[in-house]
Amino acid sequence: MKTIFLISASIAFAQSPGTFTATGSMTRARSSHTATLLNDGRVLIAGGAANTPNTSADNRAELYDPSSGIFAPTGNMTTPRTGHTATLLPDGTVLIVGGSGVRPDTAEIYDPATGTFSATGSMLTAQQGFQATLLTNGEVLISGGFGQWPALVDAELYDSAKGSFVPAGSFASGANVCDFCSPPALLPNGKVLVSVVQPAQVYDPVNASFSTTGRMIFAQHTTANLLANGQILLTGGEEDDTGRFAGAELYDAAKGAFTSTSDMAWRRVWHSATLLPDGTVLVAGGETDGCGNKFCMFAGSIPAAEIYDPVTGKFVATGDMIEPRETHTATLLRDGRVLITGGVRYGGIRVFYGSTNTAEIYTPTVLIPAPGLFSLSGDGQGQGAIWHATTGVASSSSNPAVAGEALSMYTNNLVEGGLIPPQVFVGGRIAEILYFGEAPGYPGYNQVNFKVPEGTRSGPAVSVRLGYLGRSSNEVTIGVR
Repeated sequence: MKTIFLISASIAFAQSPGTFTATGSMTRARSSHTATLLNDGRVLIAGGAANTPNTSADNRAELYDPSSGIFAPTGNMTTPRTGHTATLLPDGTVLIVGGSGVRPDTAEIYDPATGTFSATGSMLTAQQGFQATLLTNGEVLISGGFGQWPALVDAELYDSAKGSFVPAGSFASGANVCDFCSPPALLPNGKVLVSVVQPAQVYDPVNASFSTTGRMIFAQHTTANLLANGQILLTGGEEDDTGRFAGAELYDAAKGAFTSTSDMAWRRVWHSATLLPDGTVLVAGGETDGCGNKFCMFAGSIPAAEIYDPVTGKFVATGDMIEPRETHTATLLRDGRVLITGGVRYGGIRVFYGSTNTAEIYTPTVLIPAPGLFSLSGDGQGQGAIWHATTGVASSSSNPAVAGEALSMYTNNLVEGGLIPPQVFVGGRIAEILYFGEAPGYPGYNQVNFKVPEGTRSGPAVSVRLGYLGRSSNEVTIGVR
């Protein structure tokens, strides 16, 4: 019989729910930069551009510590970048790819253990405007980029084991250009909705191919978020003829179709949208249009924020940001709050205030920390409460698991009834999820069954982490031979 020690966490902050409050400022003004939550809870801020439209890309990076609210410099990137991507890899390092700068086709790896960047393989085609998606097999899909604007280029895959990029295939059909391209979103089944062309495409990593799916109502959204119910929420954006819009829509993978949901309160483009742990979505900032007398004109950046509730299909206003901003970042922290950093501000046509170095924190009405893994000691450290699925005995140094074997464990703070699968990382490799759902006999807790990945190194204390909504659990260990 297995014995499980359950741990829980409660967090209290001075911030009022549903409001934004100031935190420390970045060491530099930045926009079109990246912000990546690391496994230890810090946030890596990298690149971007500073105060004026003519400012060149930056190679400097810094770390935000949520416990102190302070930004501090870390190592510099190997080349200046803005409009690049940053993807947390299964081993806890960060893949930085492309962007406008001196060497736009290059990529590099940030190692949090050393605080340094090092070069890795270069993209097959220099491109801009692309997005990066971590697949369930550990590869990273690069899609939606353009070479000679606005012509789209073929997608690529980054293989972290080899440190190189390989072709991912061409789009199935449809337009081969885009302007304000809609971003991709990982579906619960491991496929990727790529909505940069009309009709939208679905990428299948198993056979490395694209296939067409439904037509979007709006072809050029700014954000795409996987919801807990398995649908994709696309919000705002800009159309060439009608300007910025408040429209939103939902993609249903089972039906392969897009349907309307309620409009946002504000027309927005270059805003942020963050899935919160309670299943709602925080939409913040961006630039808008002012409309009157049958005409709509660019009206500058806005501080307004709103919450989308997938149960009601409605957007509801929440507190405003402290500053208007767009092309900023929004990062869900391990404690359930959201970090907003940088961005630029426009006051209207020809009124440009430049990038900002400020940052702020949004505190949701419901504050839910990252999931936790349980240990035999009860403190969430060391030997994990992770057992052989067939025997119920802990996978320890004296009774190790083997590659391909099914293991089981308990966790908490997954969305109740949610369809988004958690990710399990064993020895820096991503595992196949066999089952996740309510833990029998333990109300409020969840069970996750997974396979030990092929190629996992052997040892008496191999690391195990669980990732969910972009946040990492604590680290425990298992024995592997």
